[in-house]
Amino acid sequence: MKKQTAGRDGLGDLAPKFAELNDDVLFGEIWSREDKLSTRDRSLLTVTALMAKGIFDNSFKYHVSNAKNHGVRKVEVVKQLLI
Repeated sequence: MKKQTAGRDGLGDLAPKFAELNDDVLFGEIWSREDKLSTRDRSLLTVTALMAKGIFDNSFKYHVSNAKNHGVRKVEVVKQLLI
């Protein structure tokens, strides 16, 4: 799995603790636990949760792109809208 640096890249100077928690804890420790849930399924669930909450901001765009990179197909995301 590619090391996440988005927090440090975007907010490292302004909010270093947030950047650390985002990159090292959220994505480093939690997101990467593939023995619990595959990255593909975790991506699909994340996109579904964001849609259910009505969150369609830049984080949604990022997670949709991430889901595609992890093998989630467009039809699977569309099916979540119909549930």
